Amino acid sequence: MDLSESFWDGRYQTKATGWDLGEISRPLKTYFDQLEDRSVKILIPGAGNSYEAEYLFNKGFRNVFIADLSQTALENFKTRVPAFPSENLLHTNVFDISEIFNLIIEQTFFCAINPELRTAYAEKIHSLLKPHGKLVGLMFDKPLNTDKPPFGGSKAEYMRYFEPYFDLDIFEPSYNSMESRKDSELFIKLIKK
Repeated sequence: MDLSESFWDGRYQTKATGWDLGEISRPLKTYFDQLEDRSVKILIPGAGNSYEAEYLFNKGFRNVFIADLSQTALENFKTRVPAFPSENLLHTNVFDISEIFNLIIEQTFFCAINPELRTAYAEKIHSLLKPHGKLVGLMFDKPLNTDKPPFGGSKAEYMRYFEPYFDLDIFEPSYNSMESRKDSELFIKLIKK
């Protein structure tokens, strides 16, 4: 299974991005709207077109970083949000990041990586967070593809990856998912142990 930089860049170049909602997801918008500290340092891994980063930036959050393997995705974002600081656009593999963050947003990155990397994902996210930092976002709660992204799963499976590293503050079906994802998402808010 080829999930390399060229694979992902090709998907953005050909606009083969069926996972892309074209807007910020309602559950994340609701979460962001209650955040008060605009200085919080936020990472959005595998950000793609990152409507989440655009929304946060437009609300005055200036310490938002987006990471993606696809240079095309990052260029698309910069074209759409030209005022966003270029130094906050990270053209890298998330597993190679070493900076530390207060908050990491999960929005379709977990389902895009090879499922064999899920334990490594939980470990890496834990290592990128400050003490009591949070992983917040959405995860698919249904079986999906086995040979290509998106890869699905279940709450019971996911909890095995995260319980060693996080207190599971919220790990529940999303009550306000977008219509196309209704009854198929978990909203998570995990706090670093």
